[in-house]
Amino acid sequence: MEMARTQAEARFREAQDALPAHARVARAAAMFVWARGVIGREILARSGPLPAERLKWETAMRLYGSNATSRVLIQRMLDHVSG
Repeated sequence: MEMARTQAEARFREAQDALPAHARVARAAAMFVWARGVIGREILARSGPLPAERLKWETAMRLYGSNATSRVLIQRMLDHVSG
């Protein structure tokens, strides 16, 4: 099992390395958009409908709230949006 995983990871890395830089950046950006969407849907499933601005900052809190400085700044924004 471990060897198959290592081989798969090596093939993945080779495929990534073969991509031009702009394609790697585009892929990373698409994955980030996908992850934000997943988090947003989880928040909506838990809390029900929210205004778009509130959802944006709730999502930011989930993404960046582990950093104390970010948490303070995001909470400040949350304190000023409806929902």
